Amino acid sequence: MTEPVPDHANDVPTQIPQPAVGRLSLYFRELYRLRDSEITTINSKELGKLVNVSSPVVRRDLSALGTIGQRGVGYSVDALIERIGQVLGSGKQWEVVLVGVGSLGDALLRYRGFSRLGFKLTAAFDVDPTRIGSTIGGVEVLDAKELERVVTAAPPSLAILAVPADNAAEVATLLVKLGVSGILNFAPTTLKLPPRIAVVNVDLASELQRLAFAVQSGK
Repeated sequence: MTEPVPDHANDVPTQIPQPAVGRLSLYFRELYRLRDSEITTINSKELGKLVNVSSPVVRRDLSALGTIGQRGVGYSVDALIERIGQVLGSGKQWEVVLVGVGSLGDALLRYRGFSRLGFKLTAAFDVDPTRIGSTIGGVEVLDAKELERVVTAAPPSLAILAVPADNAAEVATLLVKLGVSGILNFAPTTLKLPPRIAVVNVDLASELQRLAFAVQSGK
């Protein structure tokens, strides 16, 4: 027997704490790996070990999604992938544009994990003449001057910002004006955008500082 996951396609919870959202993303990643290994069921203790959290935390996170847990039996890997994907937005196709094709942008274009999670990089933009016109990861790099025209013609929901800090605010404001609803910001600066715009900041230097602190403090 497996723990059933009811059909809640139209009942997606929106009030989930950010730490839980982060853990759900980790569960999602590991569940895909399990499916690739042809593993069909898993219990909360086993899933918790994969992401270094306790089984009670796993059960609490999954119960918030409407899943039903029973002691001593396992969850269906396929059913959990479907349910977590619905909640995280990976159950639909998200079109994404990338602005800034330096070393980081280049790596993002080559990353193959986006499509599995429902994200399609549709266009990339840069100001470097040596980059413009090249194709990286199957995506052509366009002149940044074409950003407004291309995005207006086919508005994406999301954008990845990998530009220098000095340019980030201007580019982000333009993206919002063109209809982008969410921005993943790799620029080391705080964006001041309307509250309706979802922004996730990824400051690699700050994350390294957190890591150094954790090592130094022994945590």
